[in-house]
Amino acid sequence: MARFCSLYSSSSGNSTYLGMADEGVLVDVGVSLKKLEEAASFQGIDLSCVRGVFITHEHSDHVKGLKPFLTKYKVPVFSSANTLEELCKGGYIPCGAECIEMGNAQSAGNIQAKAFRTSHDTPVSLGYSFYLPDERKISVCTDLGYVSEEVLCAVKKSDLVLLESNHDLKMLRYGSYPLYLKQRILSEHGHLSNEACAETSAQLLSSGTTRFVLGHLSHENNTPDKAYAETFSKLDMTGARINIDYTLTVAGDKNKMIRL
Repeated sequence: MARFCSLYSSSSGNSTYLGMADEGVLVDVGVSLKKLEEAASFQGIDLSCVRGVFITHEHSDHVKGLKPFLTKYKVPVFSSANTLEELCKGGYIPCGAECIEMGNAQSAGNIQAKAFRTSHDTPVSLGYSFYLPDERKISVCTDLGYVSEEVLCAVKKSDLVLLESNHDLKMLRYGSYPLYLKQRILSEHGHLSNEACAETSAQLLSSGTTRFVLGHLSHENNTPDKAYAETFSKLDMTGARINIDYTLTVAGDKNKMIRL
């Protein structure tokens, strides 16, 4: 049985576990090793079963715990060549760690991963779709200013998708952030709004996705209730029934394990 767990998901730190009972992978390690181990233990996840770490991009909320994790668990780290180079320069990868450049597809244990480009303010930012031994497909798609055709094509037909629902437009526009930061978040290289997330979720529902996890919420410009309500409203308009035709949850810190 496939398993998915958002260990941490916010503007402060991100790390996601997915896999089977005997092996899995992590997407990003944006919290300390201590916090990660505590969250994993709380969910009954044995981190020694992790077969690889997949990094979306080099921003600190996605990589600040990477070096201690790789030092202790000694698994390969996967990402774009550009991101791996930046992580090495920044000291996020310990000496001797195995670095694997993402091509069309890579495998970590029996889990196959395919990367796709996302639009974010780094040279290369990636999302991932994972194909598990039980033929489940799980996609992780955060940190993007808009949903391109490449992204939509990559995540369609996922059994479960972690999709960014970063900000409420009104909260951001009338909030305390300086203008340059608001413009960055609202740009095509920023973050996905609740509204855009809801639109994309409706498209994915029509492709067969039945489990939606909303992630990377801003502490300052969003609330879990607002993110949930926006996507629920959009999916409800399609005639789909919550907890019958689909499930909807909001990712945070130490979320419950989802079993597929």
